[in-house]
Amino acid sequence: MNKFFTVISAIACAVALSGCNEKKQSLHSDYSFDRVKASGILVMGHMGDFPPMVFTDKDSNVVGFDVDLAREVCSRLGVKLKLHLIPWADKEKELYTGNIDCIWNGMSVDSARASSMNLSDPYLTNRLVFMVKNESYNSLDSLKGKRIGVQNASTAWSMIEQSEIKKDVKEIVQFETMNLALDAMVQDSVDAVFMDEVAAKYWNVLNNKKYAILEDGVFNEFYAVGFRKADKALRDTINAVLASMKKDGKFVDVTVKWFGK
Repeated sequence: MNKFFTVISAIACAVALSGCNEKKQSLHSDYSFDRVKASGILVMGHMGDFPPMVFTDKDSNVVGFDVDLAREVCSRLGVKLKLHLIPWADKEKELYTGNIDCIWNGMSVDSARASSMNLSDPYLTNRLVFMVKNESYNSLDSLKGKRIGVQNASTAWSMIEQSEIKKDVKEIVQFETMNLALDAMVQDSVDAVFMDEVAAKYWNVLNNKKYAILEDGVFNEFYAVGFRKADKALRDTINAVLASMKKDGKFVDVTVKWFGK
């Protein structure tokens, strides 16, 4: 089973690279940024339960890597950030009904999202991995006949649904959030969780756990911000600000804060 992501990974990388090339259009080709500037607010859609990207801390504040990035972007643009909680499965609907200006919550690039949205340049790399509690599970083959947890409407779910491993495991169990899937693994309701590595590692630190991450069955991906198809000016403006943050070191500061490197 250790080869089952090869073709899918190649396709996803091609999607990400094609997204990078679709830019350099005039910032004045539409009025999407002008609308945000006039309102003084950028409304950011998020799922709210994806540490360390976006989550609620013990003091009920919405925090995270993406929140800090978005706040800095808004500060440089002279607008305020408004955080808007959305059902992740309905993110495109929330975007196109105008409830939010963008989707910014560790959203992985895939062909469906590249087709339905106008994606920013990738701003962070990630891996989809299998996290296990039982130390005897040390390879994909060891997961044959086991129950695998995954977040509904995530790229992890779509990848595993298209993979050969689905034929070998006992059941793919869907959860509303990754944290719920991890809770199920703690309670031995599932044997492994297929999920974002950044979230897996952060969960281990927060919960003082040492659950293993398998080194086979890994899928490399990218995170991007999602906008409406017509909103090229807003996308290009935010791309430019993120690029400037990488040049002046602010992006690194936020990265070190949340990932320690």
